[in-house]
Amino acid sequence: MSQIAYFNNAATTYPKPEKVYTFADKFYRETGVNSGRGQINSASKLTTLTRQMLLELFHAKNKKVVFTPSATEAINVILRGLPLTDNCTVYVSPFEHNAVIRTLHYLQGIYKLNIITLAVDETTLKYDVEKIKYQFSESTPNLVVMSHGSNVCGVVAPIQKICTLSHGYGAINVIDMCQTAGLIDTDISGSIYDFVVFAGHKTLYATFGIAGFICNGDIILEPLIFGGTGIDSANLDVPDTIPERYEVGSQNILGIAGLYAALEWNKEIGISNIYAKEQASHDKLLNILKKYDNIKVIMPADDVLAVGVVSCVFDGYSSDNIGQILSEQGVEVRTGLHCAPTAHKFLGTFPAGTVRFSVSYFNTDEDFEKLDEALEYIHENS
Repeated sequence: MSQIAYFNNAATTYPKPEKVYTFADKFYRETGVNSGRGQINSASKLTTLTRQMLLELFHAKNKKVVFTPSATEAINVILRGLPLTDNCTVYVSPFEHNAVIRTLHYLQGIYKLNIITLAVDETTLKYDVEKIKYQFSESTPNLVVMSHGSNVCGVVAPIQKICTLSHGYGAINVIDMCQTAGLIDTDISGSIYDFVVFAGHKTLYATFGIAGFICNGDIILEPLIFGGTGIDSANLDVPDTIPERYEVGSQNILGIAGLYAALEWNKEIGISNIYAKEQASHDKLLNILKKYDNIKVIMPADDVLAVGVVSCVFDGYSSDNIGQILSEQGVEVRTGLHCAPTAHKFLGTFPAGTVRFSVSYFNTDEDFEKLDEALEYIHENS
């Protein structure tokens, strides 16, 4: 079977660094036990080290790490655990994932939330900070939820500017960094960031089944799940301590081992070097896509920061048809709405969706050659 040219990294980065595979396998074979559930403490030590490395990556040693099986669960733990009240005003970006939108939709039925979309220019896809200032002055924010990087078009939100503004109103700020954690060097040590969500299997280059959030611990959430924590077992209430309050049940030690190895790899290569290589691949991707007059590329203006996620529409074909043709040509992409229907409504690509190409540190020249050949085949047969 010939090698697949993989351009679906926004779903999950692939391949992973070799040390992620080898370390996770070795650790699980030799010490595949519970963290904090026995006398063998290698798993507990690894879990503690992994938390410390995450905080170091985010320049946030003053904060706490909570592990969850997925970023979706992390978002649910946060949003459903917040002390919301009736008629709260919630701001979201136009690019939110269904993990946010569906959870807020559920909560809107309980609290009658006033949900407002942050101002973004529809042509350039640039966040309009001046208009956002006006929005906040007109309707005081209680909660702001933003994707740092869009999983549809790659646009990066100016989170520091917006969170500084909303923090001034006393709002709670929740940042989804699933597409940027480990890729864009971001200091989240400040009090303007209440909760920052990460997913191990995306730009952190770890395995599935490990994600979570980083918080300052000032806001106590109502637990989403109840159960054993390994401490204070005689107490029928879950502990108030973090992370135990939100980490009931056995931890995914295999996932944590993979994340530990991925964080070591990130430190060895250097986050700035990972980002530079991803941006170079992003440029290669755009140069190839722009060659073809049958492809409409949906992307922010040149002066707007973006990660290597690009959506496209092909003349005369649905996104699913193009996805099938590319698959037959040995190219892996994502088609449809990418679990972000509000983004597609904003971009004018709803309900058909787009063909999404997304790059990683590990894309090769051969990948781009195969992609170019597949696009040339589609162009010639259109």
